[in-house]
Amino acid sequence: MKEDEIQKIKDLDRNLIWHPFTQMQEYQEQDPLIIERAEGCRLFDVEGKSYIDGVSSLWLNVHGHRHPALDEAIRKQLDKVAHSTLLGIGNLPSVQLAEQLLKIAPKNLSKVFYSDNGSTSVEVALKMAFQYWQQRGAEKKKKTHFLTLKNAYHGDTLGSVSVGGIDLFHQIFHPLLFKTQALENFDLSQAEAILRERHHEIAACIVEPMIQGAAGMLLQPAGFLRGMRELCDRYEVLLICDEVATGFGRTGKMFAVEHEGVEPDLMCLAKGITGGYLPLAATLATDEIFDGFRGKFEEYKTFFHGHSYTGNPLACAAALANLEIFSQEKVLAQLPKKIECFRKGLERFTTHPHVKEVRQLGLMMGIELVDDKAQGKAYPLELRTAAKVCLEARKGGVLLRPLGDVLVLMPPLAISEVESTQVLDVLFASLQRITEK
Repeated sequence: MKEDEIQKIKDLDRNLIWHPFTQMQEYQEQDPLIIERAEGCRLFDVEGKSYIDGVSSLWLNVHGHRHPALDEAIRKQLDKVAHSTLLGIGNLPSVQLAEQLLKIAPKNLSKVFYSDNGSTSVEVALKMAFQYWQQRGAEKKKKTHFLTLKNAYHGDTLGSVSVGGIDLFHQIFHPLLFKTQALENFDLSQAEAILRERHHEIAACIVEPMIQGAAGMLLQPAGFLRGMRELCDRYEVLLICDEVATGFGRTGKMFAVEHEGVEPDLMCLAKGITGGYLPLAATLATDEIFDGFRGKFEEYKTFFHGHSYTGNPLACAAALANLEIFSQEKVLAQLPKKIECFRKGLERFTTHPHVKEVRQLGLMMGIELVDDKAQGKAYPLELRTAAKVCLEARKGGVLLRPLGDVLVLMPPLAISEVESTQVLDVLFASLQRITEK
């Protein structure tokens, strides 16, 4: 692409596109990065520069970009049908995918409801939980509230924001949201106290299993998820597990709930479900919940919820190919070595004078920065230190995006040991340069 063409594209991007989670005044003052193509774990911009995709294109890409099997699956499906509604009729790829998803999901889950993205998969689960209890009889109609976790993030639609807890993202929308009960600091004793007192009005508890991603890769203590399952059983409250970020191998297992052998009542899937190729989400439910919606038409027990592209055949075809790659390439079996490579490589960060903590579960990693490590003093917000480190890393060919002052690493599962080492080397050097200024 010629220099004048490149400049035109950049100007159009700055002037026409409103980017998500981006302060546009600041963005319009910068030289934008415009991606033109990709291959494997690398992205290439319009100027031909190469970047390792250190955040899997927002925690989506699994097997690398332009994987032949994924590309071919979409091409084959295009020769059949690109889209057909799921309202009242079916389509072949959605049926085949549902069968394969339930084979790898917790055994108690038996029904699949499709939607478009992580937020909508959560929205579906919340509405299912609410309506389920409303249809269980007069004594259950008070079960209209939700128990959530502090610092939770479940998406950006109003229902998913209501059960979220990151004020930076959510505070301005508080007048639009329904009220929830938040649990502090992964405290099972507090959870039991709340459920003992309020179980008659709590429909469900929603958690990100094992690790809270957008909160800065916050790890839950061992036994917490299992404890929440037991408490929900004891007090007749549904458990919703949001596996949007943690599913499809990110934590070292296919789903994070497997770390503690937990079977949720509802499980939300998205992001890596298509290998990072096309928008698709699924909310998995038990027979018990599904049966609560069965009845004669005039009883109005129907789940009145749906999306135009629900069960899109192209996306479902990509998702089927994604699962086939997991099987054929033995992706999960290769992860322990990759996880250990990052664990060892992150050790040098733990002694850095401006690193408060390094957190890792599988290939989900966060490096929290501080101004003063001894006193635990945070950097002033306006310095945007982690953002500066990420911009510095970009110069070295590594594409990252921070969460506040947490440096986030979440590469595709396909990343090689050489690429992993390059990511860590570039990031450490960038951290040194920025914090020494």
